[in-house]
Amino acid sequence: MKCINCGTDNKLKDRTDNQGRCKNCGHPFVFEPTSMGNIKITDPMFAKAIADLSANNTLFFTPRQLLYFLDSRLRSKSFPSSWLFFYLFFNVWVTGFFGGFSSVVFLGIFKWLKIPLSIVYLTINLFFQVGFIYYLFSLTKSSKLNEKSRKASARALQVVGGIILCVGIYASLFIFDSFILFVIVVTLGMLSIYLGTRQLNQTRLTEELLFTQSQFQDWIASWLRVNNSIVKMLPSPREENSLTVVNPDVSAYSFDRLVVCDTAVIAQLLIANNFHFENNCAVLSITGYPQSIFTTTMEMLRRNPDLQVYALHNCSPKGIGLAHHLRTSGDWFRDSHVVIIDVGIVPSQIIATQKGILIQSSETSAQAAKQLPLEISQSLSAEELKWLESGNFVELESFTPQRLIQILHRGIAGSRDLASDDGGLIIVGDTGSDMYAYQSFG
Repeated sequence: MKCINCGTDNKLKDRTDNQGRCKNCGHPFVFEPTSMGNIKITDPMFAKAIADLSANNTLFFTPRQLLYFLDSRLRSKSFPSSWLFFYLFFNVWVTGFFGGFSSVVFLGIFKWLKIPLSIVYLTINLFFQVGFIYYLFSLTKSSKLNEKSRKASARALQVVGGIILCVGIYASLFIFDSFILFVIVVTLGMLSIYLGTRQLNQTRLTEELLFTQSQFQDWIASWLRVNNSIVKMLPSPREENSLTVVNPDVSAYSFDRLVVCDTAVIAQLLIANNFHFENNCAVLSITGYPQSIFTTTMEMLRRNPDLQVYALHNCSPKGIGLAHHLRTSGDWFRDSHVVIIDVGIVPSQIIATQKGILIQSSETSAQAAKQLPLEISQSLSAEELKWLESGNFVELESFTPQRLIQILHRGIAGSRDLASDDGGLIIVGDTGSDMYAYQSFG
C-alpha cells in the first residue's frame, strides 16, 4: 500500500514492523486492508474517493455522499472480471483433489461396488458444476452487488451453461458413451443458460450498503485524526436563530427561480457550491434553511409573479409530497399562481431508469407509504404506489454533487418553455396548469 504522504510503497511486513506507519516518512496508515474482513479499503483508495467525489477539490459534498460514493466503488469490484479463470482452474483442481482423495480413502468401497474411478471423478465434477451454478445464481439476486455486477453474474451463468453443453455432450457421446450422462449435462447446461437469461431480464432489485453508518463514522474519525481534515466535506447544517439584516436595495430585488429542497443538507450543498449565484435563483429548504435569511428571501420571491419553483427531494413517502406542500401551504405558495415544477425524485422516474441509481428498502418506508394522505396517493399510479409500499426509497445524497447540479441545470433549462413538449414535463395534480413534473431524473 502506498503512503499518501510520500508515495512510498509499503508491504505488509513494512507496515507491521513500523507499527502501521510508512517506512520512509513515518506517516500513519488509517486502513489496514488485511484486517478488514470482506471489505478492503486502502489509504490511496479512500483519498481518491474524496478527490473524485469533490471533482479534485472543486465541489463541496456531504458525509453521506462520501458514504454512498465509497460503497459504490467497493460494490463495483464485488464481481471479479477474472471469474472465468477461477471457474476453469477450480473445475480442474476440485475434480483432481477430491477425486484423488476419494480414490485413496474409499478405494476398497469403490472396488466392492465395482465403480470405476472415472465415474468418481465425473461425479465430483458434476457436483462442482451444480455448486458453481448455484453460486452464480445467488450473486444475480444479491443485494450486496450493484446492477452491473448482477447482470455480469447472469451472463456468466449463460457462459457456464454453454461450456457445460459443449464439453459435456462431447464427453457423454465420445468418451463415456452414456445416455444418462448426456441427459444430465444437457439439463445442467440448459438450466444454467435459462437462469442466466431470466436473471438478465429481472426487475431492478433493492440494495443494501456494504458497511454500516457506524463503521463509516469510525473511518472518518480515524482519517481526520491522522490527516487533519477533509477540505470539501460539509458539516451538519447549523440552525441560526438570528436574522441577517439585508440591504434594502438588495431586498427590493427578486429572483426568477427558487429551488426548494426537502432537507437542509441538500440546500446547504447547493448553496456551498454556489448554485444560487450561477443560476440566479434562491435555494431554500422546506424546513426553513438558511434560517437567517429565510423570511427576507420569501418576501423577495413573492414579489415576482413570474417566479418558477423547482421541488427537489428524496424519492420517499415524505419527499414526494414536497410539491403538493408548496402549492397548498400558507407558508409557501397557496393562493398563488407561481409555476411549481417537481424535478424529482418521484417513483416513476426510478421505474423508468435502468441503471445508475441505488434503490434501498426499509420497513419504516413501507409503513409511511401506506399512510400517505389521499391527495398524494391519488396523484401516483398504481405501479408507483406498489413501489413505495414495498418499502423502496432513493436518497438524493446517493448522487454525487456534480450529478445533482447537472440534473438541476437540465431541469431549469428544460422548463424555459413550458408550452413545448420537448422538455419532458407533464402537468400533475388538479390545481390547473401551474404544477409540472419531469418524466426522467438526470
